[in-house]
This record gives sequence, structure tokens and C-alpha cells, in this order.
Amino acid sequence: MQRLWTLKILGWASGLVFWEGMVGISQAEQTASPPPPPPGAERKVLAFYYPWYGNPKYPQGSGRWSHWEGVDEEKKQIASSTNYPKLGPYDSHDPKVIQQHAEWSKQAGIHGWIVSWWGRGHFTDQAMPRILEACQKASLYATIYYETLRGKKTPENAAQELLEVLKTYADDPAWFRWQGKPVLFIYGRAIDELGLDGWGKAIGQIRQNYSQGVVLIGDRMNREAAKIFDGIHTYNTVGHLKGRDVHEVRHWCEKTFPAWVALARKENKIATLTVIPGYDDTKIRQPGLKASRFEGHSYALQWEAALAARPDWILITSFNEWHEGSEIEPSVEWGNRFIEITRLWADRFTQPSQK
Repeated sequence: MQRLWTLKILGWASGLVFWEGMVGISQAEQTASPPPPPPGAERKVLAFYYPWYGNPKYPQGSGRWSHWEGVDEEKKQIASSTNYPKLGPYDSHDPKVIQQHAEWSKQAGIHGWIVSWWGRGHFTDQAMPRILEACQKASLYATIYYETLRGKKTPENAAQELLEVLKTYADDPAWFRWQGKPVLFIYGRAIDELGLDGWGKAIGQIRQNYSQGVVLIGDRMNREAAKIFDGIHTYNTVGHLKGRDVHEVRHWCEKTFPAWVALARKENKIATLTVIPGYDDTKIRQPGLKASRFEGHSYALQWEAALAARPDWILITSFNEWHEGSEIEPSVEWGNRFIEITRLWADRFTQPSQK
């Protein structure tokens, strides 16, 4: 079989060359046509965002330590973090920190944040008003990532919690909406706590009691989930990418991404794909998982394959999950490299006519 080995320089960022082209891909694979998006669909780039960090040194912050462990600012090391933030061990409640995150996100071409949320009154929930305020100033959007049911694991409780979120936050001008309806993301843990049948009941109750309509995106890539939710996603692909070299990363993405988009399209639901810069949780879990960043090449290859598959949204895991080493937020180790890579590909995704 004839193989194509064409390369084209796409651009430079932090001294790294990004390559576009099909390396070792057959003509048949190269010309395969992924399912088209719906007419007039507006593409979005969203990043998973974590507001759970606390540092009492920040006068406008939470007033306590949260999530950072074993901090050595002189050596620029954090025992619970794979890399060291450019901002240092910051406080997620501090308005200046949130504003800087918003500015970096805009610089990266990100449209909004999917904010880790653990219930009303939780540390993460306390940050939401300031997050929404910063997002509005920066022309970003925000929604929540519903991580777990608090209290009884019942459809009624899940519906009640999400209805409270909608009534509290969804009218905010910075809340992420799709075709006029507020969007919520549901994490796999929360899906497992109820099962798909339970979520079907919870969604029915939410729709019955929230007349404006709502868009729910479930963390499960299968047809059963696509029938229940308004869209499907996966939070993390590290289980598929661990131990792979860049060629294997490319092959897996080119094989899998179009199939995932087709799965959503077949049910007329929102199609999303997730890209990760890398992953390393070995500081907090044993033995843990690790997917190399390959200096940014893996991330760029995932973006390239995602663009070819033409989803509605591309999700980034993550903006700042420092414990799992999946952050694109600037760090001492990587500088702004992953902000710059994101900008390159986000522009190409949202402005396809300029390819």
C-alpha cells in the first residue's frame, strides 16, 4: 500500500516546530470523510477549570490552604503537583488570579471554562461568583462540571441540585449557553452514582421544572448515553494514550475521533472531542498514570486529528489540574508553550476558512 510522508510547517511557539500533514497515513485513510457538523453550528473551545486551590497569603483569597501540599516556594516545588505554576501556589478565590487565568484563556483562544463543582456552599462553589464576574469582563463563558451527588444518590436529589445551580447562576450573562439554553456538564462519577436510567429520570425532572430548557453533556462515549443526554464527552483520554509514542498517539486519534463524532451525530446530539497536553498523576497516586507531553507534539497531533473529525466543541483537559499534570496554564517547566499551542489550533478550529 502506498504511504504518504508529507510534512508542512504549521508554525512556531516557544521554539517548537509544529507539523501538519499525514505521516505514514494511507491515501484511503487521508481522504476518509468524517460526518459533517449540523448547518450553522458554532464551534467552541472549552477548558476544564479547577477553583479548589487555597493559600492564606492571598488577602482577597479564601484565607486557608487548600489542595496545595508540601509547598517549597524557594525550590519551586509542590509535593502534590507535577509541575510548578508560573503564579506559584495561588488562591482560586483571589480576583487577580482569576483575572489572570481569564486573560491567558483568551490569549489561548478558549471560549469558556467547565468549572469543577462539588455542591452548594463547597469551596468550589464559593468561587463561582468571582469566576463569573471575571469571565464577563474577559468575554468568556463558564458552566459547571457536576462532579458528584451530595447526600442521597437519587434522581430526585440530582435534579434538585442542578435546578438550584440553574436558578442561582444560569441567568448570569457569563453563563455558557448553547442555542439560548444554559449548559451543564456531568462527570462520569456522577453518572455512575445514578446509572443511565437514573439520569434519564433526573433529566426529565429538570426539564419539567425548568421551563427555559437546559443542555446536559454526559461523560460517556456510547449510544445509550447519547440517547439520554444532549451531548456526550469524555473527560480524559490518558487511559488510551498512556505509554504511546507520538506516532501511536496520531494513529489512535485518527481512528477514534471520527467514530466518536459519528456516535453523537447519529443521535443528533452535540459532538465533542477532548485533547490533553499530557498527564502525570504519579505524585498523588500509586502507581498512577502517565502520558508524555513529547515537548508539545502529542498535544498538537491530537488537535490536528480533532479538527479533521469536525466536532462541535473541543474540550481541553485541563486548564489547571496541577495534581494530574494535565494543565496548559503557564508553569515554570513549560512557560507559556501550551497556551501558544492552544492558540494556534483553536484559531484553526473556530476559523476553518483560514486553514
